[in-house]
Amino acid sequence: MQALEKIAVNTNWIPIVLVFLFAIIAVLKVLDAEKLKGYVFALFNRGFIEDEVEEDTSFFSFFYSLLFVFSSTVLALCLSLLISEKKADYSLDFSSFSTILGVVFGYFIVKSLLEVALMKLFLIKKQVRFYIVSKFSYLYSISFFLLIFFVIFQFSPLNASTFRYIAFGLFFLRFVFHLGNNKNLIFSELFYFILYICAFEIAPLITLFKLML
Repeated sequence: MQALEKIAVNTNWIPIVLVFLFAIIAVLKVLDAEKLKGYVFALFNRGFIEDEVEEDTSFFSFFYSLLFVFSSTVLALCLSLLISEKKADYSLDFSSFSTILGVVFGYFIVKSLLEVALMKLFLIKKQVRFYIVSKFSYLYSISFFLLIFFVIFQFSPLNASTFRYIAFGLFFLRFVFHLGNNKNLIFSELFYFILYICAFEIAPLITLFKLML
């Protein structure tokens, strides 16, 4: 009974975070309903990404900042759940979630700043803009789907293992679409692309997982 009470107390914060996330979606819809719809289905709409590239809107605008907060929070929420499944001594409480959220925020902010700095340093913004925009667009897109599946998991008898496979499938889908839509750039600069993947994608993620697990 005590264990059950502890779990109930530890997860009371989850509905509050979910309300916060749906509130962000509501604000995004008010700001630009068409753009929000575009990002939800960005995985299946290359034309939308091309429009975003042409528009050349700053990623630091209010709309994109909210989208970034939304995506980071969803990812932190999912990570918290998956870590709690793998680690018996991990407490799924708000404090642990806040720590993971801070790590996710920090990772994406530092990574984005480094990417912007490198684009300006090597004067390659135009050449790689579609790659960068599509990468974040696909991440934002799967974040919406992750939230849907998280809510289903939270209020249904589905276990965390099922959710893990769904999350893996979504990220794999993102990788396939991103690779397919950027294959010309990637294969023309394969050596530099491999260096980028190792330095900015794989190494930081391995470090983060080692710190959290």
